[in-house]
Amino acid sequence: MTLPFSPYQEIVDIALRFAPGDGEFSTDIGNLHVSRRSRPSDPLHSSYRPCFAFVLQGAKSLRLGTELISYGTGDYLLTSLDLPVAWRVTEASPEVPHLCLGLAIDSEKLLELLSRIDIPRPAAHTDGQRGMAVNVAPPELLDAAVRLLRLLDRPGDIPAMAPLIEQEILYRVLTGPDGARLINIATSDSHSNRIARAVAWLKENFARPLRIEDLADRVSMSVSSFHHHFKSVTAMTPVQYQKQLRLHEARRLMLVERLDAGTAGHRVGYQSPSQFSREYSRLYGASPVRDVDGARDVMAAE
Repeated sequence: MTLPFSPYQEIVDIALRFAPGDGEFSTDIGNLHVSRRSRPSDPLHSSYRPCFAFVLQGAKSLRLGTELISYGTGDYLLTSLDLPVAWRVTEASPEVPHLCLGLAIDSEKLLELLSRIDIPRPAAHTDGQRGMAVNVAPPELLDAAVRLLRLLDRPGDIPAMAPLIEQEILYRVLTGPDGARLINIATSDSHSNRIARAVAWLKENFARPLRIEDLADRVSMSVSSFHHHFKSVTAMTPVQYQKQLRLHEARRLMLVERLDAGTAGHRVGYQSPSQFSREYSRLYGASPVRDVDGARDVMAAE
C-alpha cells in the first residue's frame, strides 16, 4: 500500500496540537491518549495494560523483567496483558519531542471481532509467547492511525467513525506478525489465557500472601507448567511480578496519599519494614524516603 500523502508529518502535527506540553493527554476518543516528552527521561516505573502504542517521533525503551525492549519512530508496541515495566524516553528534544499515541485494547471488542472474522488459530508453539512485542507499522496501520487522529478535529464524527477505525486498527494488529499473542490471550483453553487470568488475580490480591500451588490450581495448571508459562509470558516469576505490583502501589501511596514508608509497606503486604526498604531500594535505586523526596522535587520543578 502506498499512501498519497505525507502521513508522519500530518499525524505529528495533529498530535502536537492535542499534546501541547509534556505529559499524557486523554482525548475525546475515550481509549486514545497522546504522550509527549521534550527530553530524555530517567527510568519510570508503571504498569502497561493491553494496548497498541505507536511512536510518531523519538525513541523509547522499557525493561520487562530482565529483558530490554527498544522502539522508535514508525514502530508500534503491542502489549497483550497487564505488565509492570520500567520505561524511559531515550530520544527527544524541545525541537523534536518524543510523541506516542496509545490505544487501549478492549477485551470485549477483541472477542467480538474474533467471533466475526476467520483468523486461523495460532500454531501451538506460539502459546506462551511474551506478552509484549515491537513491530514496524505497515502503511495500512499508519493510514488507520492518521484517520483516527483526524477525528479529533471533527468531534461530531467520533461516535460514528472512531469505533470503525479502532476496529480496523485491531484487525491490522491481529493479522500482523504478532497477532497470535492477542489471540492466545483471548482463547479460553490456551496457556496464555490462563496466565492472563492469574495476572488478573494477582493485581486484585497482591497484598495477600502468595501460594504458587493455590494460584496454579486456580487456573487449572500444574505448578511446573504454571511457572514455565508465567515466566514465558511476563519475563518474571509470579513472586517477582507480585513484588513489582506491591512496590509500585507502595510508591503511589507515599507520593499521592502521603503515607509514610512503614505504613505504605504494611498496606501492600510487607510484614518487615527492613525487607520493604531493601526491596524498594533494589527496584528504584534509592530508599523509600530518598526516592519519594526526589520525585516530589521533580514534580515541584515541573
